[in-house]
Amino acid sequence: MVKAVFAGSFDPPTNGHLDIIKRASGLFESVDVVVSVNPEKKTMFTEEERVEFLRELIKPFKNVSVHSYKGIIVNYAKEVGAKVLVRGVRSANDFGYEFELALMNQNLNPDIETVFLQSKEKYAIVKSSSIKQLAQFGGDISRMVPPIVAEALSNKYKS
Repeated sequence: MVKAVFAGSFDPPTNGHLDIIKRASGLFESVDVVVSVNPEKKTMFTEEERVEFLRELIKPFKNVSVHSYKGIIVNYAKEVGAKVLVRGVRSANDFGYEFELALMNQNLNPDIETVFLQSKEKYAIVKSSSIKQLAQFGGDISRMVPPIVAEALSNKYKS
């Protein structure tokens, strides 16, 4: 049984994230989607809100669960017995960053592999920070995020 971990800030979760989750769920026995909590990073949505979004969104996937974690993700993987870190890659710039991160994680725990899943073309431009900016100015984000996320973004900017 190969267990995988897909970690990110998910602020907010996007359709690109969901596509990676769906594809990973078909490749691995089980997938832990982990909301990485970095106290230094300012997020729009709380840890609890991001976990709740994801719990709702992963319901169709019986082998996927959602967790949050404060710390180094390879430590989480080791704690839960995962052998693979899944990383989504949208562009060459993403790949450079993710490659360096994978090398660092390999140094921290050589027993855990990183698997890169490239973004589908339609999600290549879907980036959480851009989505938040579009939503702030009333742009159409309906193709980029699930409806519950679009509604939550709209409500955040109405306040």
